[in-house]
Amino acid sequence: MSGDEETLAFYDREGAAYADWSAPKGEYAWLEKFLSMAPEGRLLDYGCGGGWAAKRMLDAGRKVEAFDGSAGLAAEASKLTGINVKVMRFEGLDAVARYAGIWASFCLLHAPRAAMEGNLARIARALRPGGLLYLGLKKGEGEARDSLGRFYSYFGREEIGRLLAEAGFRDIDLREKQGGGYDGVPEEVMHIFCRKSDA
Repeated sequence: MSGDEETLAFYDREGAAYADWSAPKGEYAWLEKFLSMAPEGRLLDYGCGGGWAAKRMLDAGRKVEAFDGSAGLAAEASKLTGINVKVMRFEGLDAVARYAGIWASFCLLHAPRAAMEGNLARIARALRPGGLLYLGLKKGEGEARDSLGRFYSYFGREEIGRLLAEAGFRDIDLREKQGGGYDGVPEEVMHIFCRKSDA
């Protein structure tokens, strides 16, 4: 999660309800694609929310770590997965070449736009060469709060592609879809897969 206190307070308060809402009721194609593409090795559920993705990774036989900035959501994720889910902000990620894949599903959109470059650099450093990143974002411009008080930053297709390339990612595959959030408002979203460069 971000360092935005109002956003974190929302997820602490709504942790159980949000965790229940956010978990897919069936197979989630983007996560299945991630699992099929990620090299062998440890995976990180980055900004894990209620932990449903980490649970699916564990069920697939993968070694998994997870963290979230919200203590409420981290507690829900720990209960669901049985692993020790850290309470940590994005800037706390200091691993070096530890992960074969990082799943960052609609979490970095809670960080300020100006922080994206640093967050992607830390993710790239934490991945092994050739490691896989999935990144879910909302498409748009600027920064705003939704009707629930949560902070969001928005990115355009070309902009996030450039930032990923500058952070050392290749094979950037970006798909745009219609989506919707906890507030019920439909928005355009981006599902992005890319790999850390080998060099």
